Amino acid sequence: MKSKKILTVLGARPQFIKAAAVSRQLQKVGIEEVIVHTGQHFDENMSEVFFREMSIHRPKYNLEINSLSHGAMTGRMLEKVEKIILDEKPDAVMVYGDTNSTLAGALAAVKLNVRVIHVEAGLRSFNMAMPEEVNRILTDRISNLLFCPTDVAVKNLKDEGFSKFNVEILKCGDVMQDAAYFYFNQAKESSHIINNLNINTSFVLATIHRQENTDNPFVLKNIIDGINKINREIPVVVPMHPRTSKIVKERSLTVDFKVIEPVGYFDMVMLLNACSLVLTDSGGLQKEAFFFKKHCVTIREQTEWVELVEQGFNILAGTASNSIYSAYREMINKKSDFNIDLYGNGKASERLVEKLNEWL
Repeated sequence: MKSKKILTVLGARPQFIKAAAVSRQLQKVGIEEVIVHTGQHFDENMSEVFFREMSIHRPKYNLEINSLSHGAMTGRMLEKVEKIILDEKPDAVMVYGDTNSTLAGALAAVKLNVRVIHVEAGLRSFNMAMPEEVNRILTDRISNLLFCPTDVAVKNLKDEGFSKFNVEILKCGDVMQDAAYFYFNQAKESSHIINNLNINTSFVLATIHRQENTDNPFVLKNIIDGINKINREIPVVVPMHPRTSKIVKERSLTVDFKVIEPVGYFDMVMLLNACSLVLTDSGGLQKEAFFFKKHCVTIREQTEWVELVEQGFNILAGTASNSIYSAYREMINKKSDFNIDLYGNGKASERLVEKLNEWL
C-alpha cells in the first residue's frame, strides 16, 4: 500500500510554530511530510532558530525568496513550488495561515489538480486593505479541506456560502495552543532571556510589524509615541522585526523603550510567561497572550480573533497614541478568568491529523 505524502509550504514565524505541532502528529500516524521553506522570513532569529529549537524536520527545499514586492514574491514562490509539486507528487499540499507563502502554495497545487489543505481557515478581519485578508480569502476558496480554529471561523465560511462548495470544513481548535503547551517546559529549561535582559520588574511585551502600521509614517510615529508614553510608567520590551527596525532608523523616530533583536520561540514563550501585558499588531501573539493568561492590547482597528475581544481578554486600541495609552491603562490591572476553552485546549493538531489520515 502506497504511503501517504503531504507537501507542507511554510514561510513565516507563526507557520513554523503551527507546523511543529502538526508535524509531530503526522509522524505518529506515519504520514510522510516534505517541508518547503519559501524563505519569506529569512533572518536567523525569524526562521532557522525555530527549526533548531522545535525539532521540526529540516526543510527539504529552501527557496530563499524574500525582500520582494507582494506580486513578485508570490509569483516567484508559485513558480518554484509548482516545480517541487511535479517532482514530489504529493497526495495534498498543506498551507498555514495567511502569508504570501500560503497563497502561493495553494495556487501552485490547485493549478496542478493537487488537493489543498488550509490550516487556520475561515478567519476574517473584513479589512481588504490587509494583504493577509486577501491571501486567506483566496486560499480558503481554492482549498479542499478547511481546518478552522474557532466557531466564528466556521460561521464565516458558512456565511460566505462554503456549504455549497465541494469542500470539507472541520473545527479542530488552534494548533498554536498545542505548541505553547508542549514546548513550555523545554523553554523553561533552555531560555535565559529573562536573566540576560536583567528584567526584575513588571514589563509590557510589545511587537510591531504589520505593513499597514509600519509603512505609513504618521501611523508608525503615533504607535511609537504611544509605546513611549507607556514606557514612562512601566518598562516596555520590543523584539523588533528587522523591517520595522530599518524603517524606525530611516525615519529617525525617537524610541525610549527597550528594543531587542527578534527572538526564537522559546525566548518568546518566556517573555510571554513573565510579562504583565502584551501590546501587538500580530494575530498570533494575541492568542499566545491568552495561552499564557495575559491580557492584550491590539494595535489595529479589527481582529480575526473576535472571541478574545468579546470575552474581555483583548482590546482593540487602533493606532492613535492616546488610544493605545488608554487601552493599556484599561487592561494593565484587569482581572479575568482565563480558564475557558476557546482554542481546543492543546488537542487541535491531534484532531486535525486524525481527520487528515481518514481523508487522504
